[in-house]
Amino acid sequence: MITKKSPAEIEVLKEGGAILAKILRGIAAEAVVGNTTQDLDDKAMELCEEYGVEPVLLGYHPSFADQPYPAAICTSVNNCVQHGIPSTEVVLHEGDAVNIDMVIGYKDMMVDSGLTVPVGEVDDEMRKLLSVTQEALAHGIKEAKAGNHIGDISHAIQTFVESRGFSVVEVLCGHGVGYSVHEEPNIPNFGKPGTGPLIEVGHVYAIEPIVNIGKPDVVFDDEGDGYSVYTVDGSMSAHFEHTVAITENGPVILTK
Repeated sequence: MITKKSPAEIEVLKEGGAILAKILRGIAAEAVVGNTTQDLDDKAMELCEEYGVEPVLLGYHPSFADQPYPAAICTSVNNCVQHGIPSTEVVLHEGDAVNIDMVIGYKDMMVDSGLTVPVGEVDDEMRKLLSVTQEALAHGIKEAKAGNHIGDISHAIQTFVESRGFSVVEVLCGHGVGYSVHEEPNIPNFGKPGTGPLIEVGHVYAIEPIVNIGKPDVVFDDEGDGYSVYTVDGSMSAHFEHTVAITENGPVILTK
C-alpha cells in the first residue's frame, strides 16, 4: 500500500530534509584527495550528533544482506554503483567521483537524499555524467505530479539519459519514503508513460536516477562485503536523489 502523509507530516519531512541537505554539503566538503571514505562517514556521524538526527542506515538490515549495514552513509566510488561501505582502505584520488547516499530520522520521520561529488579535477566525460544525472533527476521530479503515473517519472528519466548517450541501471530504483527507509511504490528509472501506480497528493517519493557511462548491467558483490554494486563493464556511474512530496501545487523537493 502506498501511504499518504499529512500536511503536518510533510512539514516535518521538509524540516528534516533541510537538515539532511546541510549534512550532505558538509560531508561533500570532505571529499578531497587523500581522504578516505571512512573520513566521510566520520563526518556524517559528527554532523548527525550536531544536528540531533538519527543516521538511519547505521544498523539497517535489508532483506538481501546477511549483516546489518555498518555505517551512516553509503560511499560508492567510480564504478561502484550503489551501497559502497565506507572504509579506511578506500582513498580518494584526483579524478575520482564519490556518491554519498544518506537517510536520516527526524521527529519519527525519514528523509533520503544523495549526490555524486567530483574529487579534484575530473575529466570531461565524468563532468558530463554528473550533469546529465542531476538533470535527469530534475526531469523525473517534474513528472511527479498528482494525476500522472509512476511510469511518467521513469520514462522522463530514461529518455533524457539515453538521449545523452548514457544508460540507466534497471535493477535498482527509487521508492516511497517517510515512515520507513523503503516504502511502496518502487520507482524505476526506466518505463512507459501512463503506466504504474497513480501519483496522488500526499505521496512522498525518493526519486534517484542511477546512470552509467557504459552499459546498464551491474553485479552485486555477494562474495565481498555483501552490499556493494558495480558496473559489469567497469564504467563510471553516478547517482543523485531527492525526497519529493506530492502536493496540490505540484512536486516539492524536501531535501534541498
